[in-house]
Amino acid sequence: MFERVSQDRITVQFGGAEAGTGPLTWGQKAIWQDMLDSGHQFTMDGMARLPFGSTVEDAAARLAALTGRHAALRMRLGTGSAGRPHQEVAGSGEIGLDIATIPDDADQADVTRYAEHLRVTQRLVRFDFQRDWPLRMTLLRHRGVCRYLVWTLSHLAADGGAHLLFADDLMTAGPDTQPRRPHILDIARSEQEPASRQLGRRALRHWESALSQIPVQTFGEPARPRNGAEPRYWQARFSSPAAHLAMLAIARRTGTDASRVTLAMIATAIARTTGVHPLTIKVMVNNRFRPGLADVIAPVAQNAVVTLDLNGASADEAVARTRGALMTASMRAYYDPDELSEVTARLDAARGYPASVTCRVNDQRAMTMRSDGDGDPGEVTPERIRRRLGDTSLDWLGRRDNMHEQVNLLVENVPGAVSLHMMWDRWSLSDRQVEAILRAVEEVAVQAVCGAARPTSRSR
Repeated sequence: MFERVSQDRITVQFGGAEAGTGPLTWGQKAIWQDMLDSGHQFTMDGMARLPFGSTVEDAAARLAALTGRHAALRMRLGTGSAGRPHQEVAGSGEIGLDIATIPDDADQADVTRYAEHLRVTQRLVRFDFQRDWPLRMTLLRHRGVCRYLVWTLSHLAADGGAHLLFADDLMTAGPDTQPRRPHILDIARSEQEPASRQLGRRALRHWESALSQIPVQTFGEPARPRNGAEPRYWQARFSSPAAHLAMLAIARRTGTDASRVTLAMIATAIARTTGVHPLTIKVMVNNRFRPGLADVIAPVAQNAVVTLDLNGASADEAVARTRGALMTASMRAYYDPDELSEVTARLDAARGYPASVTCRVNDQRAMTMRSDGDGDPGEVTPERIRRRLGDTSLDWLGRRDNMHEQVNLLVENVPGAVSLHMMWDRWSLSDRQVEAILRAVEEVAVQAVCGAARPTSRSR
């Protein structure tokens, strides 16, 4: 069926009040450097079912209104005389709206499957940031009716929190009646002002303190395994409904949120399995608690650095230490990445060797301002937790082309389970070690609520 889908494109005119040229924001610099280091573009994708009776003209109006409202969607990269990228926001222009017409003999299930297929495949097409707008959108039409909008959005224009705002605003589609909101050029300008520079200097002092004692790499120097494990970079997904319930119980008991508990359990599992004490990791902070950043469409998330010494700590003690360390780190996650590079270079020169934090934990729930995405699950009892132990699963997802860290662990925004997507360097950690880490996350959380419990999980 997919090969019979016809493709067309219309041109949508847009215009916005904000236009001009400015430096990259600190958040843009951070994601741009990640793109250069990894070779990945870190795009986000989504799809939305359109209201009954929607037309091509309606979809075009939604796209025009959204692009006009948010300067980041009208942004391209330019290169200055020193070869450094800057951003150029257009005040008007044209953007393409692709239209995929699905054959009439397809049923609704086929249409939905094609929308999902398009959502996944569309993000594989790389952006040319000097030529392309950072947004691609496709309208799905079936039997003369517009069914779905499917989009791909560059991380250079938005982070996870901005993506949620984007999706909500897309479906609102009406005229913008809100007071003027900060836009991406406002953010870039404000980061050059004395107040922001002072915040950045405080953050850099925190980073310098954390980086002064780190090893060459978090898990030691990579070494090719004797068995020649190939490919070098691998990934897996671990899902545990039992750990989810246990972490909610711990969160209630300790008076904190599920995100901080999850980080404490992950750090405990990594430290116990690898023997790395203390453990220094990078975590993503959304920075949207800062004035003027709450509802801006722009990438404002940045890495924070956290050092956790959880050796010998009980689960509740681990949560308390993690909460305090994460609170401090979160307040020190707004800075100029170029200046952090200068700090790192100075430290490397002083100790005589380069060192870096090569373990990253990214909690999507915290990034999108959702604590666990599950609402109130009611009373959580040890018996209820134990009943879910058999639903644990571990899926080996296969290769990754490249990584610039030893471990990158993504806490996915999946209701009803702790879902961990782990990517790692097999020259730094073996597959067996990774499985032990993932299973230890569940074990630590479940034991903290239920005492000893033997998980009976599935591995695929």
